[in-house]
Amino acid sequence: MDNLIVIVFGLTYLGMALGRVPGLTLDRTGIALIGAVALLASGRVGVGDAGAAIDMPTLLLLFALMLISAQFQEAGLYRVVAGKVAVSAGSANRLLLLTILAAGLLAAILANDIVVFAMAPMLIEGIKGRGMDPRPFLLGLAGGANAGSAITIIGNPQNILIGQVGDLDFWQFIAACGVPALVSMLLVFWCVRLFWRRELAVPPVPAAEGLVPRLDYWQTAKGVAAVGALLALFATDLPREVGALAVAAPLLLSRRLASRDMIGTVDWHLLLLFACLFVVTDAFAATNWAASGVEWLAERQWLPDRIGVMAPMLTLASNTIGNVPAVMLILSMWPIEGSGPLYGLALLSTLAGNLLLVGSLANIIVAERAAASGVRLGFLDFAKAGIPMTLASLAVAAAWLLLGGWMNW
Repeated sequence: MDNLIVIVFGLTYLGMALGRVPGLTLDRTGIALIGAVALLASGRVGVGDAGAAIDMPTLLLLFALMLISAQFQEAGLYRVVAGKVAVSAGSANRLLLLTILAAGLLAAILANDIVVFAMAPMLIEGIKGRGMDPRPFLLGLAGGANAGSAITIIGNPQNILIGQVGDLDFWQFIAACGVPALVSMLLVFWCVRLFWRRELAVPPVPAAEGLVPRLDYWQTAKGVAAVGALLALFATDLPREVGALAVAAPLLLSRRLASRDMIGTVDWHLLLLFACLFVVTDAFAATNWAASGVEWLAERQWLPDRIGVMAPMLTLASNTIGNVPAVMLILSMWPIEGSGPLYGLALLSTLAGNLLLVGSLANIIVAERAAASGVRLGFLDFAKAGIPMTLASLAVAAAWLLLGGWMNW
């Protein structure tokens, strides 16, 4: 019985690494779904076991946060921020810094994937209209959003999962991860500025009038109030997912924004990916193969419970199978004791996603949105600044975790 589970697990995570099946238009979510269905159809996993494997509190929290972010998207906040950044006065370097800061700070509260999806088209239009190459700014958008999302538990999907599994305190998480995340945003700026200095040397022409769209102030105010209520509830004993749902649900009561449209902005593909990977990884974690593998790694002191192992492991895993599947796999295989290693897992997996174009979903989203706007952001384009910014960020994060006593080397 274990053999089939191992095969399905191996093929599923190979699909996570490849991103698709050659010759088919099958993405990671489809691959994970087929893997989960194969286990159910073969009888290796029962429907009840599959349901028990799915971490519903994590999915509910992620769903609620997507609804809150949808409020800002429907209000036009992301487009307005991107437009204002693009038309700002000053040099190209100043525009790059504003792009990184805006993306990073928004991602810390409203999730990196949604932020870059909404900001990229308007940013491209504004930068192209000023006679500049959009690519370094798109790198700043992705890199800044990834780095900024490491500040909080709700900044990205893997942090949400880690926070739920470890029952981590929202504010203590910021205290542990905020400083290296902010420093990493500056490292993104310095590296993009250095390795794209020729493109950034072009002075921007005056911005065209009327580029920045109008902001719906009332809908934005509702979103801000929702975020404030969310943070207040995070300081109580109410389960985080229940508090988030209690805040998100009233946002559907609107005379202007249709609930269908808001619910339609939810990334159902990501939620389905989570659910299916929960099933596949839980089934594998229960096999003798998994137990033997963990024992083999433990004998060689290769378990990811210290920085010297966790950092290279997450860098490799995040840029092959992706940081969300990597974190899910680690949490299912190695129950981590104590909050310190969980802070390290969140921080290092997120920052490692800036290495290559395939390192995080946010990077892929930026590249796809760029292609739709006629801009090609290739693998080498991303790696040119992505590799140095990631190595520098990981070094800062490792030093911070060591000095703070959260993890050992």
